[in-house]
Order: sequence, then C-alpha cells, then structure tokens
Amino acid sequence: MSREQHRVHGDPQRFEVVADFIAARYGNTIHCIADVAGGKGILTRLLTKKKNFACELIDPRRTVLKGIDHRPEQFEPDMADYYDLLVGLHPDGALRQLGEAALARPAVIIPCCNFWDEQRRGQYALLTAIEDFYRQHSVRFERIELDFKGPKNIAIVSEPIQYPTH
Repeated sequence: MSREQHRVHGDPQRFEVVADFIAARYGNTIHCIADVAGGKGILTRLLTKKKNFACELIDPRRTVLKGIDHRPEQFEPDMADYYDLLVGLHPDGALRQLGEAALARPAVIIPCCNFWDEQRRGQYALLTAIEDFYRQHSVRFERIELDFKGPKNIAIVSEPIQYPTH
C-alpha cells in the first residue's frame, strides 16, 4: 500500500476529485483551508502536498496521518474567520456547524448523513434544507455534481454575499 493509499469507506477517488475541484475553482484566490471533520486527513494531505494550499484538519479524532496540521477538536462556526475556505467532505456531525460557518466564509460542503434536520429524510431533502438555510441568510450557492462514485457526490458550493471576492 503506497503512502497516499489508506483504507477508506466509499470511493477512494473522492479525495482526489475534491482536491482537483478546489484547485481548479479557487486557484490562487485562497490560501488557507479548513478541512472540517476530515477524518484521517487524506484530503488535507492532498490539498497541502499536491495542490500547495495551507490546509488544516479540524477533527476531534486523534488517529490522523503524520505530517499534517491538525486541530483535534470539534469544529465551531466561530473558527471560520481564520480560513479563506471551509471544506466538508462528508462532515457528518459537523454538518450544521459548517453550514452556519458558511454565513461568514466560502464553503464546499459534500453532505453525507443527515445531521442537519431530523425531520427530513433522503439526500435530496438534506440538500434542499441546506439550500433553504442559505437562501434565508443571503448566501450565494450552487449545486455541483462531482465525478466520483456514489450517490453522495453532490457539493453545495457557497459564498456569503457580503464576503469580499478576490
């Protein structure tokens, strides 16, 4: 097993696809990224080592890859001010906090499990609930289908209206 290959659930290509998307979408306009609830830090490593972004993993789990910047704590919305971009690739229990932080900073959220609204079921209802929240708070957003296997490959890419663009 190579250094970049690690046991993961789901399509292992999703990390590379998301890293490529971020590099293509944001290029030189951002510098510091928060990988929220990023597990072992595979995406953090790709964004740092292959895409040359400063990226920090924020995840309370302590079993992470060596050599990455890691804040072993639960993400809270008030942490967002330090970062240029927030990323949540299947952020599970940090989904609501990440969505709230997107009111202040651009975000790429690829939701998986519904930690947003227990009354809504299914991926479409989850995406709609997040988008409704953004509409209520004047956040620009778009849905983007990413090219990896699985039904949970839809990203909501957002930017607060008052956020200065580069």
